[in-house]
Amino acid sequence: MGLRIHRKFLAITYCLMTGMFLHMSAFASKILIPMDAEGQSAHLKAYGVAYAVLKGGLSVDWLLNYKGGSFGIDQIEGIERMCKLRGVTYEVMSDAEYSGVIRTIVDPDFNGDVIKLEKAPKIAVYTPLNKEPWDDAVTLVLTYAEIPFDKVYDDEVLKDDLAKYDWLHLHHEDFTGQYGKFWASFHHEAWYQNDQKTAEASAAKHGFKKVSQLKLAIAKKIRDFTAGGGYLFAMCSATDSYDIALAAEGVDICESMFDGDPADPAAQEKLDFTKCFAFKDFALVKNPMHYEYSTIDNTEYRTAIPMTIDYFTLFTFSAKFDPVPAMLCQNHTTTIKGFMGQTTSFRKEVLKSSVLVMGDFKPANEAKYIHGEYGKGTWTFYGGHDPEDYQHMIHDPVTELSLHPTSPGYRLILNNVLFPAAKKKPRKT
Repeated sequence: MGLRIHRKFLAITYCLMTGMFLHMSAFASKILIPMDAEGQSAHLKAYGVAYAVLKGGLSVDWLLNYKGGSFGIDQIEGIERMCKLRGVTYEVMSDAEYSGVIRTIVDPDFNGDVIKLEKAPKIAVYTPLNKEPWDDAVTLVLTYAEIPFDKVYDDEVLKDDLAKYDWLHLHHEDFTGQYGKFWASFHHEAWYQNDQKTAEASAAKHGFKKVSQLKLAIAKKIRDFTAGGGYLFAMCSATDSYDIALAAEGVDICESMFDGDPADPAAQEKLDFTKCFAFKDFALVKNPMHYEYSTIDNTEYRTAIPMTIDYFTLFTFSAKFDPVPAMLCQNHTTTIKGFMGQTTSFRKEVLKSSVLVMGDFKPANEAKYIHGEYGKGTWTFYGGHDPEDYQHMIHDPVTELSLHPTSPGYRLILNNVLFPAAKKKPRKT
């Protein structure tokens, strides 16, 4: 074998996270991480393995709709060791066996595709620094899956630090400046008063008279991040309150207990729905004692739905022709138990025509999981607070994800985390 060919097949040393992974075989073999219900015992940890491989400079094949959206990775001893340490089920395949899997997937009669994941996305979570990981489903699952992320808040966003990141999640924020509309129930509690003082101090620090004005400025920075090609993900109240804030630009929708003066009595008529990402024609809930922002949320329209039948269904998309929603819906089941939140789900009547519904609950005529494009970027909104806590209440105990390592509801979050790593393909027509 000549020098050039010899070098081509020599062992390659990779640096992965804090350790070194050695590829010792002269002939290719693959690690297959199955993601179906029967084949995988730690779905959430598997995403962390895939992310770590990307972080180490290797690529990952995301095998859409093959055994629940499996991952294919070059066989390296260190990756096997990581899988074992994290309890992730895997199998080693010869190059010929793996080629057989690829042939199955690319067959026109199989609804699948091979998506190359190339670079670990830089992840930020917009959240107050004093929040713990379990205060938010995304920070909880990122921590559990061992996927690194940075916390950013008002200071970082306003000095344009979002440009450093590929993917941004919005903690359960109230972008309207009404402190979650918790006033009626919790304004005497220390945590509420501390949160209000902190928010008012941040507004004053940045030259705003009101918290609502600060949050609008933040919302517009996030809008610009998305328009420039960023990937935005939000859950619960950060979904509808975000769009409401954009629609209410220049309009006072906060009553005096929130900002010191009455709301504009004509606020509803002054909303500009063209500024929203997802929603249109919604009505504000003006009563400050009412724990609701608007008619976007379907929580109060679904009161007769018992928990035993509250399951939403994922749509099935063509992996070869519509790979983006196919990626975002990868799972080991298409029927996922529902969960509530301040914003549980989205009334279909107020969705813009451009919104792609990826998961819904038809008996309540609601969308649970929606997606869209804005400028060069994308956004995904996911209703509810915690996929493994049906009706999360303030002061409830922490969700232990070690008890839910295969959670399909949490898998949807992690699909979004890996989505920016995908090598972009031209849309087929």
